[in-house]
Amino acid sequence: MSWLRDPRVALAALTLFTLLAGDAWRNLISWYGWGALVVLLLIGWVVVAVRHRIDLRRVPIALATFVAIVTLSIGWSAYPLSTALGVAATVATVFVAIVMAHTVELSQLVRALGVALRWILGLSLVFEFVVAAFIGRPVLPLWVEYDGEVPRAFYWSRALLFEGGRIQGIPGNANLLAFAALLGVIVFGIQLADRRIGRAAGWGWITVSVLTLVLTASATVVLCAVGAALAWALIMLARRMRPTRRWILYVGTTITTTALLTAAWLLRYDLLELLGRSDDLTGRLGIWDAVEGLIRERPVFGWGWVGYWPPWEEPFTDLAIIDDVTYLQAHNAWLDVMLQVGLVGVVVFAILVVTTGLRALSWSVDAPLGDFAPTPALRLFSGLLFVVLLVHSLAESRLLIEAGLLLLCFLAVTTRLRGVTVSTLTSPREAASAESR
Repeated sequence: MSWLRDPRVALAALTLFTLLAGDAWRNLISWYGWGALVVLLLIGWVVVAVRHRIDLRRVPIALATFVAIVTLSIGWSAYPLSTALGVAATVATVFVAIVMAHTVELSQLVRALGVALRWILGLSLVFEFVVAAFIGRPVLPLWVEYDGEVPRAFYWSRALLFEGGRIQGIPGNANLLAFAALLGVIVFGIQLADRRIGRAAGWGWITVSVLTLVLTASATVVLCAVGAALAWALIMLARRMRPTRRWILYVGTTITTTALLTAAWLLRYDLLELLGRSDDLTGRLGIWDAVEGLIRERPVFGWGWVGYWPPWEEPFTDLAIIDDVTYLQAHNAWLDVMLQVGLVGVVVFAILVVTTGLRALSWSVDAPLGDFAPTPALRLFSGLLFVVLLVHSLAESRLLIEAGLLLLCFLAVTTRLRGVTVSTLTSPREAASAESR
């Protein structure tokens, strides 16, 4: 556990674990215990910010504007107290991302993410094996009690490992576990190609990640994997092209992607009915229809920011109920932003995402000028991560909360500041030392 010797890597790893597998803590030590842990992590990042004298004003304009809009939405919110709570959670997550981007090198982030994913995936498989082999029945969160028949979505594990069903792991959700597994394939693959881990460990954890992907059977994450594979192919092709010719590839890719996304949205009912046999997609049509109805009532500024829908607040209490389970997201980040902060918010959010994506993909193709260039394998991380987040946002709203928001904001800030961090280094030896961490 050499990563424990670097405090920033250890703090980043624990933060990423908590945000990627928050339900593991909530199911184990309750919401109150999870809240105490989050406060301690936030205090840790405040200490880092103070020690390194982080200038919080040095952030992309689009990110600052979006945070300002969600904060101002308290004034027009239909549920101001819940909006204030949602804004606090969002601002705290963005703050951590900004501090992390200023103090954690790209190689350190990949290392920390690798540590977090090893624990999530390893513990998930062990947890599912113990439940299926020794307990032999579904397991509920440790701190709750339910009367009557319990909906299957409420179980921490449904003991399906030996029955061919979808496992949920310690996150308690097959889709979230699958998302972590896909990140694992990317992170461990990059570390293996960059020789930052041994061949046995690298291929071993890639195998664990792929096995988890198979056992979770998430159609959404399969689409994310396809998007990441296409992005990898385009990045590798762009690297081999002369800079003066790359615009052809970029324009063609942009037009094709825009056309496909537009067609997919216009034909979403037909496509989702075709794929609707998967539990991963069932119910989205009804949720989207309900959300679109609310958007029409407040199209410009929305209903007020909350991030994750509060189950005690109208109109979310009965907006999306499927099989006696109240779902607390729109299952589309863009619809969720439109619902909460309207057309104004979604335009600014789109600018944030597009500008971040352009910088992240550009960084993956060319080493950033004025900065110590990461290795070619390491540079792939920003582009592949962005594409996975973007594709995932079309069927889930996780981009707006927890790990999704943290990683998006990290990319936004670190790619904007890429010419700053290592400019303070005084020698090539120091630059090499910074990259090796």
